Amino acid sequence: QLVESGGGLVQPGGSLRLSCAASKFTLDYYTIGWFRQAPGKEREGVSCISSRSGSTNYADSVKGRFTISRDNARNTVSLQMNSLKPEDTAVYYCAAEPSVRCGSDYYIWVSDFGSWGQGTQVTVSS
Repeated sequence: QLVESGGGLVQPGGSLRLSCAASKFTLDYYTIGWFRQAPGKEREGVSCISSRSGSTNYADSVKGRFTISRDNARNTVSLQMNSLKPEDTAVYYCAAEPSVRCGSDYYIWVSDFGSWGQGTQVTVSS
């Protein structure tokens, strides 16, 4: 139900824009989270955007470099990733869940989200 796109290979310092699309439900009614999982590591929350207020949150490791946004006309949520680093290399997933709180006071928990995409690979390497 969720499909990520936009991953690829990029050099350090470069940019990528990931997109999360849904075919069977309206993303605007859901809190959307972006997560990533590097080889040998647990999946971690990267960013989220709430369904009502549009409030956002970011992991400390990506603050100031990544930006999450909605395009309701296209029923998509994007993650703009700038100044990419090798440590950003991972499979990136989007996830959706109604009524999950998202904001600077709330941690982005994997367990809070029930609907997941299949992931898209991001590799940052020279």
